[in-house]
Amino acid sequence: MSENQAPSASPCSAVVGMQWGDEGKGKIVDLIAPQHDAVARYNGGANAGHSVVVKGERFSLHLIPSGILYPSKLAIIGNGVVLDPDKLQQEIDGLRARGVDTAGLMVSNRAHVVMPYHKVEDAAREDSLKQERLARDDGASSVVSEIGTTRRGIGPAYAEKVQRSGAVRVGDLLDPATLQEKIAIAIATKRASLAGYPDVGESLDVKAVTDWALRAGEIIRPMVHDTTYLLNNLVRAGKKVLFESANGTLLDVDHGTYPFVTGSSCSVGGIGPGTGVPVQRVGRVTGVMKAYSTRVGSGPMPTELAGPGADGQIGDRIRNRGREFGTTTGRPRRVGWLDLVAVKYSAMINGTTGLALTMLDVLAGLETVRVCTKYEFGGKQTDRFLPDSASLAAARPVYTDLPGFSEDVSAAKSRSELPARARAYIEFIEQTVGIPVEIVSVGPDRAQTIAS
Repeated sequence: MSENQAPSASPCSAVVGMQWGDEGKGKIVDLIAPQHDAVARYNGGANAGHSVVVKGERFSLHLIPSGILYPSKLAIIGNGVVLDPDKLQQEIDGLRARGVDTAGLMVSNRAHVVMPYHKVEDAAREDSLKQERLARDDGASSVVSEIGTTRRGIGPAYAEKVQRSGAVRVGDLLDPATLQEKIAIAIATKRASLAGYPDVGESLDVKAVTDWALRAGEIIRPMVHDTTYLLNNLVRAGKKVLFESANGTLLDVDHGTYPFVTGSSCSVGGIGPGTGVPVQRVGRVTGVMKAYSTRVGSGPMPTELAGPGADGQIGDRIRNRGREFGTTTGRPRRVGWLDLVAVKYSAMINGTTGLALTMLDVLAGLETVRVCTKYEFGGKQTDRFLPDSASLAAARPVYTDLPGFSEDVSAAKSRSELPARARAYIEFIEQTVGIPVEIVSVGPDRAQTIAS
């Protein structure tokens, strides 16, 4: 086989989120990882939060791929990730303290670095947008509104990447002369925009930031590799690589609910630019979806259950039963009925081959379960996901009501052990989306999973 010739059959897989993130991708990656030789994260940063529960012990991962819990697997942070060195070190220290072997962790030398000034930029922009919204005093969530970021500097780091001249990559952390020059350029362009912002600290001090970056480089030096060649060599050798997405397709910078999105490509389309491995090498795409909808931050969510009435009470019930509080921020997530218009759209975008349905156990005890199958917009009904936030905010969900189930499903080991109404709910999803549900999660633990 020549150096650039593709293998005859692709052994690679991908796990992507089908909603607004927080679907349970970490658990599904952890479940599928034993079938692979390496797990590669290809987008996002420390704004992501993947939780894995093993024998009652919870691991919260933000930058490190979820496959790290298997010591025989390579865990690769690809070039499409924006890396916060401090958060990475905290995560490594936390895993090692709990006996997790991190020797297989590798970081791309092409990955961009979240710098201290990016976090200040993030906070300053969010505060400015919030003040503008409050000045209008209409309470609207429009295009002139804070995005609801985690203030971790993710968006500004991606913006710096596109602006190029002052952007710092992981490889630069190991080159003092280049590093200082880039930091000086970046800070020179930021002083005016951040003038007067109260929480700048040392983030605009060239020497302080350079010293911090050099220390970070020495800490991560043993992990830094050219992961583009590494991953392609693995694929050419017939090894199985699992590509792990952060966030969710509806937060994709190109295909999500713009502008209330993240700064990266969260869909399968992000694998190529995020790792250097062509997306056609991926043969299986598992789309992860909750049995209901959640969202963090601003932006439209047609099926949201909120307010003082019955809808708000159901939303609170689901939020509390589902532990719907952010892994990264602790913020309560917005909750809504399952939106299959959105899921079907995400399945199209990703070429999803199979679905993983999570949080089914959370719906137990509800007399009726509602599912959105169409939107009403402009006096007409449509089964298409709307392309921008202004249109989606004006859409009204068209529901199909299904009978709920009262039985506890958390101990079920097969579909046949699920209540008939729970099975009917799964079948309705399969029929509407047109893709089989291959995995059903009935609880947080690794063992509480039904796989077909």
